[in-house]
Amino acid sequence: MEKLWSGRFQAQSEEWVNGFGASIPFDYQLAHQDIAGSIAHVTMLATCGIIAHEEKDQIIAGLQTIEQQIEQGQFAFSLAHEDIHLNIEKALHDQIGPVAGKLHTARSRNDQVATDMHLYLKQQVNLILEKLVNLQKVLVAKANEHVETLMPGYTHLQHAQPISFAHHLLAYYNMLSRDEARLLESIKRIDISPLGCAALAGTTFPIDRQQTADLLGFSAIYDNSLDGVSDRDFIIEFLSNSSLIMMHLSRLCEELILWSSFEFQFIEMADQYATGSSIMPQKKNPDYAELIRGKTGRVYGNLFGLLTVLKGTPLTYNKDLQEDKEGMFDAVKTVSVSLDVMAGMIETMVVKVETMERSTEKDFSNATELADYLANQGIPFREAHEIVGKLVYNCIQKGIFLQEVSLSDYQAISPTINADIYEVLASRTAMNRRNSYGGTGTQQVKEAIQRAQSALEK
Repeated sequence: MEKLWSGRFQAQSEEWVNGFGASIPFDYQLAHQDIAGSIAHVTMLATCGIIAHEEKDQIIAGLQTIEQQIEQGQFAFSLAHEDIHLNIEKALHDQIGPVAGKLHTARSRNDQVATDMHLYLKQQVNLILEKLVNLQKVLVAKANEHVETLMPGYTHLQHAQPISFAHHLLAYYNMLSRDEARLLESIKRIDISPLGCAALAGTTFPIDRQQTADLLGFSAIYDNSLDGVSDRDFIIEFLSNSSLIMMHLSRLCEELILWSSFEFQFIEMADQYATGSSIMPQKKNPDYAELIRGKTGRVYGNLFGLLTVLKGTPLTYNKDLQEDKEGMFDAVKTVSVSLDVMAGMIETMVVKVETMERSTEKDFSNATELADYLANQGIPFREAHEIVGKLVYNCIQKGIFLQEVSLSDYQAISPTINADIYEVLASRTAMNRRNSYGGTGTQQVKEAIQRAQSALEK
């Protein structure tokens, strides 16, 4: 089949070679953006007197018919026409005749595809933002249910200090808040129109780039035509932001997986977010959390893939840039679904409050409380730290915990220790005494939830 650009060529590629060079198997996803860009472009051509208004109306009517066919699943995408642009242009030519060729006046596939991706990513980032905010709301709602729920805080995956489960969940809310800020900031660099940059150098036709930008809802236009057709920074930035989002989700998934294990038993995943075993009847596996954790790697791969594609491409357009789309599409899908699944897992999980609290009592996570107690009595903290460390060692040898040490033994360490030491060593006391801003104390956590709720309402 003869290509729309075949005038210069005397031979055609074999079908398998065409398949290697074609992008229609994946860039068909840009169909609506491509048609929107074409309608804006042809409208501008008529306004500037480059084509007749009747021709403009004929072209737009044809494009709208094609869009309806695509929406209804009646459009046959063809590998022979390489990409979404030529597929639509060929269909338009078949529908309205030679006047369809005027659509491509004063533009190139180079600025056309760049425009499509800007439009696509702007829309998708806004949709991802909605899903991200929804997950934040789920986290804050679950935190609000568990302000008083005790759990061990960890460092090195070892019990460290008792904290509020709500405080732990809010840490992820804050991570996602940074993700939200990065996505919002990135829209400034997505929301720029390259349409009218043409192949690389602009065009000799008296076009109005601002008009097409306005028609497409862009807030700015590229100042340099070379940069406009070759810039893929906005996709790299999206993939970088997506990698951070997935990293945060993966960290939370790792904790959900641990917490739902037999050893922890802090939570139970809802049945709809778990699977069984084909051989072991007792199993309830946190597969969906594991999938998010695993899919994080493919998003990282998309980022490094595009960085590698771009590192050696001179200005301006090179066929290498065809590799900019599949990773973008994949990341959009992966992040979007992962945010939805994570929200569902958090919303439906059962929190085993008593098990969590018990785990803060049969440990030494209250050791810092004793060290602080001694420091408040005038013993230098480093000395108090050593005293408590030795006491913990002795308790381990005896198979007891700090709250089981007798008052007489405590007073042998320091005669100023009173019976109130047992209240100080209580897990709930330890949690609530940490009332510095951003701490795990109940009042601080309640205030943090109020701040989060206010931010989400905005």
